[in-house]
Amino acid sequence: MIELDKENFDSEVLQATGPVLVDFWGEKCEPCKALMPEVHALAEKYGDKMKMCKLNTTQNRRLAIGQKVLGLPTFIVYKNGEKVKEISGAENCTPEAVENLIKENL
Repeated sequence: MIELDKENFDSEVLQATGPVLVDFWGEKCEPCKALMPEVHALAEKYGDKMKMCKLNTTQNRRLAIGQKVLGLPTFIVYKNGEKVKEISGAENCTPEAVENLIKENL
């Protein structure tokens, strides 16, 4: 998975062609950390079809706020620089829900 920050967010996500999944997570977010192994497995499974990225919101707070990320974990799919689908909150961000989000946007 590509690690995002304010330096590469535009080029990796907003200027990318094709779908991009961004995992917004935080260092103190236990559900985020619990999901991480499954998300990495999904990145291996679908990485050839969709760009898979993650953004540490603890280190990139302004960028997360700029993307209107209000809760964690949050997964957003972007296509051609536009936000097309988002899921947020521990109860909504199950491994199955993340995989469905990927499949819906391939």
